[in-house]
Amino acid sequence: MLSDASRLIVGWQEWVALPELGLPALKAKIDTGAKTSALHTHYIEAYGTPKHPRVRFSVRPSPDVGGLEVSATSDVVDRREVVSSNGVRELRYVILTPLSIGGRQWPIEITLTNREHMTYRMLIGRQAIRSDMLIDCATSFRQPKLSYQLYAGF
Repeated sequence: MLSDASRLIVGWQEWVALPELGLPALKAKIDTGAKTSALHTHYIEAYGTPKHPRVRFSVRPSPDVGGLEVSATSDVVDRREVVSSNGVRELRYVILTPLSIGGRQWPIEITLTNREHMTYRMLIGRQAIRSDMLIDCATSFRQPKLSYQLYAGF
């Protein structure tokens, strides 16, 4: 059994980063009810070849900073049908990229979808939760605070 000192303790919401996508700060909800993680994108375009599919997309990391937009590209690792919490089925692109929380980083699968009307631009699902993590559902932001000011140069 791991000691609390060796565990990554997170609250039900945390600041995270997706460094390979150019996203240094996002508020994310830890969602143990979701299998796969999801990222809000408002523009998605597939390109590449059938043997090497890719996707380009745009992310608005903050629901409050309307002009802030980051464009990214990634390999597509899959397309999956996902049933949202309101019961709507959607075929989504799945990408693989490193997630950074509290100074630790590991690769996770993320589905791309429009979450424009959702509070959190990102959900962290069960597949992204590591065995050395402990979720303290009674607290928020147990890890160091990031800031949307990290986007100042964008």
